[in-house]
Amino acid sequence: MTEKIVPLTDLQIASKAKMLPIWEIAKNAGIPEEAIEPYGRFKGKIDVTKLPKKATNGKVVLVTAISPTPAGEGKSTVTVGLSDALTRLGEKTIVALREPSLGPVMGMKGGATGGGYAQVLPMEEINLHFNGDIHAITTANNALSALIDNHLHRGNDLKIDPRRITWKRVLDMNDRALRNITIGLGGPAQGVPREDGFDITVASEIMAIFCLATDLDDLKERIARIVVGYTYDKEAITVRDLGAQGALTLLLKEAFKPNLVQTMEGTPALIHGGPFANIAHGCNSLIATNTARSLADIVVTEAGFGSDLGAEKFMNIKARHGGFSPDAVVIVTTVRALKMNGGILKENLSEENTEALVLGLPNLERHIHIIKEFGIEPIVALNRFVTDSQAELDVILTWCKENNIAVALTNVWEEGGQGGIALGKEVISQLNRTKNFAHLYNVNDTVENKVKTIAERVYGANEVIYTDKALKDLAEINRYGWDVLPICIAKTQYSFSDDPKLLGSPKGFPITVREIIPKLGAGFLVCLTGDIMTMPGLPKHPAALNMDVDKDGNAMGLI
Repeated sequence: MTEKIVPLTDLQIASKAKMLPIWEIAKNAGIPEEAIEPYGRFKGKIDVTKLPKKATNGKVVLVTAISPTPAGEGKSTVTVGLSDALTRLGEKTIVALREPSLGPVMGMKGGATGGGYAQVLPMEEINLHFNGDIHAITTANNALSALIDNHLHRGNDLKIDPRRITWKRVLDMNDRALRNITIGLGGPAQGVPREDGFDITVASEIMAIFCLATDLDDLKERIARIVVGYTYDKEAITVRDLGAQGALTLLLKEAFKPNLVQTMEGTPALIHGGPFANIAHGCNSLIATNTARSLADIVVTEAGFGSDLGAEKFMNIKARHGGFSPDAVVIVTTVRALKMNGGILKENLSEENTEALVLGLPNLERHIHIIKEFGIEPIVALNRFVTDSQAELDVILTWCKENNIAVALTNVWEEGGQGGIALGKEVISQLNRTKNFAHLYNVNDTVENKVKTIAERVYGANEVIYTDKALKDLAEINRYGWDVLPICIAKTQYSFSDDPKLLGSPKGFPITVREIIPKLGAGFLVCLTGDIMTMPGLPKHPAALNMDVDKDGNAMGLI
């Protein structure tokens, strides 16, 4: 009887990998010794002020995906595998990724550092606390909350209306019980009673600012612009009014330095910042991307969830703020995800079903259309899973070729960079072509027109509905002159619509904006749609319940 071979987990594969000391990774990336600050042997921070100047910046490859499903598409895995493939092809490459949030790590998603033989290392340390950046952001956010409540307690010279404080506390964990709370109870010595609530740290405006600031001065100025609430006369109160921008920047100064780690094959990796794409703008820090561009010839980076969320915000927010555009875009798709968009349940995905696959292809087609709207011809990365049949793979490969879409079959989970060579060659070919990138809207257009443009050209909606609350918010935004900011729509990741159950490629549906939140420090307006929450909850069986640590301190169950 043949013994069944149990495949290694991502954590087991990572634990067997041989890592280079961080100073060797820094040297290979062109980072001088005085610019690297080691955090142990295999992690470090980069002092960007000590980096040499380069005449030209590297080209940017953005990796996005089709609409995510519980089956998993492996976008981060492909991103890491592609960077290793480009390194194998002789290109000086750096991969730039977001930091994992403990909320999804302990919740549904588990680890977020790639998978198989296409991972960034040290995997467990990156997934658990890393170099303390998210804790610093949490502390800065909550320090501001403490200063606001102390101001109320000490006489409230600014006449802040406790009923109109918009700043919330944060926690880097999915904890639905903290969404709405009451604070200051217990008598005069305990502060001023008021309603409050918690967001998850990655939804904090501090996180968004952290990821869009270009240097410490810019970071401080953006923090100063944060609106924390309104007076009894309904005038905006900012951090500058409280005089707290210096202290908050001080709390963030070390965290603001980009983190250097490595892929399993030794490609330098910058992991820094981590806003969600469904409730924030979903991209790693601009300073990390610019640092990578200053060091490498090619920078591979990703944006959260599908192209309707992360990629759209990368183009219209991050690239706009950063003054650059992607030179190539990769859309990750899988047989499994397309079958789910074709109506197949997760438990039936291992069964061959080309009919469902064909029904799911319009989802891929829509994501291709979205990238083309920005003037870029995308490349489809068909991420192979062991359950995929050749007939199913051929359906996607044939469809792409018939529609003149560049496509490459990838197998980086199993083969590492070698499994991404075909994709790497397609990317290099795309980088040598002329592109006609353009943002979808002019920031000086009205808020309504900007939202309508995204809803129609990206989502496929035919109508935008504003609740009474949203219309009131819009009037205030127009009154203050904040209407000239880019738009960040908070929407479910599972559908082009604001209904997570409407899969595939729906068209002609309404999008309902229920609230508009000005984020002056970040430099955009957040439009909340559907029932999207800025503090997620844990699933019925959290990933945390599968985790443990052995007697030697080794992590277990972190996948």
